[in-house]
Amino acid sequence: MRITRIFRRRRCDEERARELDSYLEEETADNIARGMPPDAARAAAHRRLGNTTRIREEIYDMNSLGFLETFWQDLRYGARLLRRNRTFAVVAIVTLALGTGANTAVFQLVDTVRLRALPVDHAEQLAEVRIVTSPHGRTGMFNGRWPMLSYPLYRTIRERQQVFTGVGAWGSITFDLAQGGEQRPAEGMWVSGNFFSLLGVRAAAGRLLSPADDVQGCAPVAVLGHAFWRREYGGSPSAIGSSVLLDGHRFDVIGVTSPEFFGVDVGHAFDVAVPICAEPIVRGGQGSVLDRSDVWFLGGLARLKPGVTMKQASAHLAGLSKEIQAATLPSRYAPGDARDYLEMVIGAREASGGVSGLRRNYADSLNLLLGVTGAVLLIACANLANLMLARATAREREVAVRLAIGASRARIVRQLLSESLLIAALGAAGGLLAAQWFSRSLVAFLSTTGSPVIVNLGLDGRVFAFTLLIAVAACLLFGVAPAIRATAASPLTAMKSGSRGTSDSRERFGLRRALVVLQVSLSAVLIFGALLFGRSLHNLTSVDGGFRQAGIMMASLDMRKAGIAPAAQQAANARVIERVRSVPGVGAVAQAFTTPVANDFWNERIVIDGTTTKETVNFNSIGPGYFGALAIGMIAGRDFTSADTAQSPKVAIVSESFVKKYLNGGTALGRSFTIEGAPGEARPSLEIVGVVRDTKYTDLREAFLPLIYIDGAQDETPGPRLPIVIRADAPLSVVAPEITRAIGAVHPAISVQYLTLRAQVEQSLLRERLMATLSGFFGVLAVLIAAIGLYGVMSYMVARRRREIGVRIALGADRRTVVRMIVREAGVLLAAGLAIGLVGAVFAARTAESLLYDLQPGDPATLGLAALSLGTASFLASWLPARRASRLEPTLALRED
Repeated sequence: MRITRIFRRRRCDEERARELDSYLEEETADNIARGMPPDAARAAAHRRLGNTTRIREEIYDMNSLGFLETFWQDLRYGARLLRRNRTFAVVAIVTLALGTGANTAVFQLVDTVRLRALPVDHAEQLAEVRIVTSPHGRTGMFNGRWPMLSYPLYRTIRERQQVFTGVGAWGSITFDLAQGGEQRPAEGMWVSGNFFSLLGVRAAAGRLLSPADDVQGCAPVAVLGHAFWRREYGGSPSAIGSSVLLDGHRFDVIGVTSPEFFGVDVGHAFDVAVPICAEPIVRGGQGSVLDRSDVWFLGGLARLKPGVTMKQASAHLAGLSKEIQAATLPSRYAPGDARDYLEMVIGAREASGGVSGLRRNYADSLNLLLGVTGAVLLIACANLANLMLARATAREREVAVRLAIGASRARIVRQLLSESLLIAALGAAGGLLAAQWFSRSLVAFLSTTGSPVIVNLGLDGRVFAFTLLIAVAACLLFGVAPAIRATAASPLTAMKSGSRGTSDSRERFGLRRALVVLQVSLSAVLIFGALLFGRSLHNLTSVDGGFRQAGIMMASLDMRKAGIAPAAQQAANARVIERVRSVPGVGAVAQAFTTPVANDFWNERIVIDGTTTKETVNFNSIGPGYFGALAIGMIAGRDFTSADTAQSPKVAIVSESFVKKYLNGGTALGRSFTIEGAPGEARPSLEIVGVVRDTKYTDLREAFLPLIYIDGAQDETPGPRLPIVIRADAPLSVVAPEITRAIGAVHPAISVQYLTLRAQVEQSLLRERLMATLSGFFGVLAVLIAAIGLYGVMSYMVARRRREIGVRIALGADRRTVVRMIVREAGVLLAAGLAIGLVGAVFAARTAESLLYDLQPGDPATLGLAALSLGTASFLASWLPARRASRLEPTLALRED
């Protein structure tokens, strides 16, 4: 009731006035009844009641919240002032909205990726079960985005642990929904039968998988993700009981998950989940990997028992590690691999927020961007503080009058702060709107064609609290100092006719100059960081990776649905390659297990000259024409030819780095080596028949590493997937449909997916491109705001020194002298800001050293370029007021009061 009275004051006051009038009438009537004349009776009634206006005020104060009343009055007064100064209001609100929006957007992504819990029951009890210590790395095959466990390893952990109420497993896979032609990818998940019940996920339709669905020889059943169900089936209940085609195999749909559940991999939403026991169905003739301990394709999730801490659970698993590793040791492992495997330690990690490749790859970048946007907000606040100081100076006489007639300094400060609070509130509201656009743009930037990023960018309590916090902080930063300064002037001094009060004092100018120095120094840090990230990206894009990018396309063929027998697979591969080679516009075609910077890898230890290498060596399986297609130069020997078959002697081609490291730079042709295998396992000898130029393998950042190429045609057990590299002499958009038709002519069930090598390289530089683009944007924005701040200070200084400048010109100073005087003063501020900022920039750059390439944090050229960029912007900002001052007419300036 007290709060609502603030908005009904007139009505309440009218009610009290009617009550008091009624009392006066009754008292007057009583006085008349006692024999008093009417006028005297009314006067006596007024004397007895007292001042009615004061009584109404006292009653109102007793029945309302006085501080809220004055706060509401201050807000209304502040709103009227902003309406009268619309240019100032727009500049202030937009500036703050940009700073607040940028901070909120980055924090929103941090909140989604790192802070927000999974939408499941009691997410705080979830633990990720994984290898926590792996001294020499894992050995074997890795499949999926998050492979931490093999199926035998998961099964053994589940059976022997005693600290979890249950242990579940999941893995990622991409299914093909098409029956042939270009692939229609769908994000799939392998899940254990207890996966959904362990997490507490509910069904939106039908039922979810249960342990009974995940047994050996299980039926092909599937659970759909809610978004996929809406997209592919229109949300129809008839989807339950229908079938979905996954890699050519029909799975019966038994249910749909609730809309809020996206999976456990933050940044990716699953489309279809199938039980792990269905893996042999999907692999078909390739053979199941469920019994292989050297194939890692699962992640483990568990729920803690009541009273068990994460530390206790991890220690328990670590104590079981040797026993579990010994029970699951792959029989094919050589002694060195077996030793590495037995040294691994299993543990548990907190998993309330799920797992995330985004979190792993972009945690440092997001933290750094949050710091960058925070610096932009500080610059914006400093600029607004300068604007508020100018407004406070213009209102000194008004404030002096208020002080002179009895207003307290604290009351006036509160009134001035209400205007700052109003600007902060409107700026924060605008920032929330801007953050929605900016955060979605950021997610779109992180998404790629083959791996879209899907996150929930809804606003939650943390985002609102963060925005409120920075809005309040901004209000204090740009509002308090001007309010205190405005009330610090002596009323007598401020009200003197023609007096400048304290506005002309060194103290007042000193504060505004200090704010400009702060803006320049922070801008120097940001523009230096932007230049570092930009030059680092340029260095990476300019680096010679040893291969050609233009006109190169990779085609991934899935031949499982064609039903080709394993014995006929090599012949089918040869027919496909020959068909593609005959397509007009195709210059070269070659088989390739992996391509440069694809982030796929295959490595093995080798035995050369009777010695086993201590570290693994990178391998690639290719076909004839691979080097020509990618313009990888042949140094010595020959390329693979059609004469190299599964029945002919095994041959290999090595890189320059291999020759330098393992052959001491000597003659490589004719030398032989073997791939290390398990005891008793056949070790075919490979003869080196060629040496080629070095190429990058998994990352453009890495140094050139030893690399061995083997001929894919000599593989005696080729799989049904055929990756090929195509060099096109015609536009790729024209060639791709023709290639699809050529592949379909071999068998219509063969599906294909395309990706250009240039796009693959760009995807490998996504983090670097993100940092260069966003830091560049914020750096330019910071310089612009700082230049505006400097322009405002110099313009204000010129306006306050008009009489002085007029006297100088009247006494003979030429206009160039006036320009130099103004620019020199701005130069002092610039020099001070640069000196502080560039030193701070070097220290700040050291925290991001791991993100740089071929650059040092204190790179002199980048420091010079940053100083030049900021200096040019600052010179223009100071030259414009200086030029205006030089054109001042002395007679007009001297006539001013």
